[in-house]
Amino acid sequence: MTDTAGGPGGGKGTLGPGAGSSATGGGLRRVRRRRWLRRASLVTVAVLVGAAAIGWTLYTKLDGNITPDEAAAAELARYERERPTALVRGAQNVLVIGSDSRSGKDNARYGRDPGTERSDTAILLHLAAGRRSATAVSLPRDLMVAVPGCRRPDGSRTEPVFTMFNYAFEVGGSACSIRTVEKLTGIRVDHHVVVDFHGFKEMVDAVDGVEICLPEPVDDKAARLRLPAGRSTLDGERALGYVRVRKSLGDGSDTDRMERQQRFLGAFVSKVRSNDVLLNPVKLYPVLNAATSALTTDPALANLRGLYDLVRGLRNIPTEAVQFLTVPRESWPRDANRDQLAQPAAQRLFTRLRTDEPVAVARESGTGNSHGHGTYGHGDTPSAEKPSGPPGQNASSAPTFRGNTAAEDACG
Repeated sequence: MTDTAGGPGGGKGTLGPGAGSSATGGGLRRVRRRRWLRRASLVTVAVLVGAAAIGWTLYTKLDGNITPDEAAAAELARYERERPTALVRGAQNVLVIGSDSRSGKDNARYGRDPGTERSDTAILLHLAAGRRSATAVSLPRDLMVAVPGCRRPDGSRTEPVFTMFNYAFEVGGSACSIRTVEKLTGIRVDHHVVVDFHGFKEMVDAVDGVEICLPEPVDDKAARLRLPAGRSTLDGERALGYVRVRKSLGDGSDTDRMERQQRFLGAFVSKVRSNDVLLNPVKLYPVLNAATSALTTDPALANLRGLYDLVRGLRNIPTEAVQFLTVPRESWPRDANRDQLAQPAAQRLFTRLRTDEPVAVARESGTGNSHGHGTYGHGDTPSAEKPSGPPGQNASSAPTFRGNTAAEDACG
């Protein structure tokens, strides 16, 4: 009888030489592979969970940085019936207010009036539907306007008065400024943003400074600003002095100061885009942290989602379609140090912004005029450069206003 367990020929139960050790080795390899895969999976899950936790922590921090302006929202709601109606779906108008508040240790160094807060700078930013262009219109703080009755911080109310524009923010904060702008322009203000001195500096420092160009050196002790002629990269502190100084730069007028602010903002926009900040998380976070920490906004913008929804289309706007200008105005007859709207140019500008129609801007060389009308038609001003307008639009058919774009090089 043949032994089928281990006899010659191997039978059903036969194991050849080394078969047992080979099977055992293969099993060990499979066990080790499974263990490695489990460990790798655990590490991957841990990394993803950690990244998500870090991302959520950063998101929560940035989201919590922004201060919602609940008081302004409540006040505007009281006057909803008298506010203008938005005419073009998708277009947005944002009132950007630069506050000269001296409250807080970082702002107190710029003056001795901690109990007063004025709008040192006010810009009405129009974002066209489809985000084909962005137009920033500076409103002079000394512009004579009709300020409505507004609620003071202590709950009392002011009487309507015809006075300088920055009075509105001083007595009634952002809500009063918004209502004044809406009555002046007929344009619905969809959102507002307030930035103080410290916040401005932080945003400039977050992009590692902004380059400007000076035709001659400046030494202004009051503004703590000393710069050579030519190109200079300004950190936050020097940038603040540059946009605020009046007496030692240009002709000393508020007009010249606003134009300098517009050129600086154009350079800031170019710096953000040239550094690929919007596409680089490492560079983007410091900018977002500085920006969100600096802002007081309407409740709809007081979160990252709201800000993202507002600015996501801005990445695609070419720098030549980011325009800066000052509202057309002239000297007020009763006081040469005050301004009034220059008509019909101002109304023409407001109408085009309200209906989301294009405008064009051009620099006017050699004017020397601290006020001027701020607008001119094609061919009416030989010294005007070729007007710029949003790409894809016929700039020649749009009225031209004195201004500049973010694509212009101040040293060019």
